[in-house]
Amino acid sequence: MPNQRILLIEDDAAIRRGVGDALRFAGYQTMEAGNLPDGLETARTADVDLILLDLVLPGGAGQGGLDILKDVRTTRPTLPVIVMTARGEESERVLGLRLGADDYVVKPFGIKELLARVEAVLRRSPQRPVDLATVPLPGGVADLARCEVRFTTGERVELSEKEIELLRYLATNPDRAISREELLSCVWRIDPRGAETRTIDMHVARLREKLHDDPADPKIILTVRGKGYSFAKPAKEA
Repeated sequence: MPNQRILLIEDDAAIRRGVGDALRFAGYQTMEAGNLPDGLETARTADVDLILLDLVLPGGAGQGGLDILKDVRTTRPTLPVIVMTARGEESERVLGLRLGADDYVVKPFGIKELLARVEAVLRRSPQRPVDLATVPLPGGVADLARCEVRFTTGERVELSEKEIELLRYLATNPDRAISREELLSCVWRIDPRGAETRTIDMHVARLREKLHDDPADPKIILTVRGKGYSFAKPAKEA
């Protein structure tokens, strides 16, 4: 029996309790949110394997659950999402799927059907990136377990805990433009709305210096104009 963690975002307390109990009985760990702000924040930052998402959520303007779906597809593109809603019209199903939902269930649904869909989506979803122990670099390696960079010249440079977290996140999402807002959400675990993003640039500058990555012509942590940063795979892996 898998021990994956599922985030359940549902405003109806009775449905949330019933579905949560069924998931836990089936062997899953669960996290829960009952409104749009809490659901959005948890979806951005929590370590989960799948999201069960209601489309009609209180606590915010916009499109409710669809806003969470669009955000997840930007910040965590491989995270599977199953949409749950009382809206059974074909247009709603098509919209959810076009925005990136992996599956769709219409209320009222049977628990056995829901569990079968959860199992199927998890089974066919891509494997999440494994935690990195080391990151190959031009002329050296970053040892994340030892919090240091070792160069072939024999030089060793110590990395701070936040620099390790930043490097790990960038390296597990190679060749993808990652926004400063995503880094604030997923590395700093803070709400990026209204937050000062200058701290990201400062940490990247210090990390580049420790990696011997020329800021005028970076080869490891690339600047993506108007977006954020991207981690370049070593040439042998590209």
